[in-house]
Amino acid sequence: MNLELQGKVALVTGGASGIGRGISTAFAREGATVVLTWFTSESGAAETVASIEADGGKALAIKADLPEPGEAARVVDQVISTYGRLDVVVANSGGLLQRSPIESCTLELWNKAIAVNLTSTFLTCQAAIPYLKEAKGAIVTVSSLAAHDGGGAGSGHYATAKGGVLVFTRALAKELGPAGVRVNSVAPGLIGTQFHDQFSTAEGRLATVNRTPLAREGTPDDVASAVIFLASERASFLTGEVIEVNGGQGVF
Repeated sequence: MNLELQGKVALVTGGASGIGRGISTAFAREGATVVLTWFTSESGAAETVASIEADGGKALAIKADLPEPGEAARVVDQVISTYGRLDVVVANSGGLLQRSPIESCTLELWNKAIAVNLTSTFLTCQAAIPYLKEAKGAIVTVSSLAAHDGGGAGSGHYATAKGGVLVFTRALAKELGPAGVRVNSVAPGLIGTQFHDQFSTAEGRLATVNRTPLAREGTPDDVASAVIFLASERASFLTGEVIEVNGGQGVF
């Protein structure tokens, strides 16, 4: 265990499963106390907390519908009332929801994609800013390869929202830099999680692997390692940056 983040408190939104679970457990291994949010994955949240505690770590799960007014602030208030500090925010909450061509995408789906992916990030970071300034902490947002290439078939709404996450990251980095708060992002490609089990075909995943220079799917730990780096003092002079965690896809 590397205890570089010993004594720090990290908030990971959407931390109950998939990439979020990988990030949550990685912070715990680094010695941080982890607060994770969930909305639909109650059993996943319980399993993640139990796994962290079984390894000697500290974790708390909070149910929250983060795009709703007041929910992010409630979560941050609970973090502060429980632990007295907040050092790192990982804005990971989001999802594709469903595939739909832009031509037939409903306004309801469009607005929900923006809310779940971008508005949740905005509200969480906004609520945390006063405490992160005090701690001279760090924010890591979670975008996607889709933000750069427009996404796969039927994911234009999701890609647009994730593109907004990247712009928001850079805007916030400029705003918070003078206060000593760093803001960076990771943009995963094909990561083997329930997300792709639900929304991608086996054939499509294989085709992606075949055009990926490292010739495999990524894992939640691959993303988590990049997040830990950006949250740590090893990245003390990085802000407004995005790490592409995609095995080289789209780079060459």
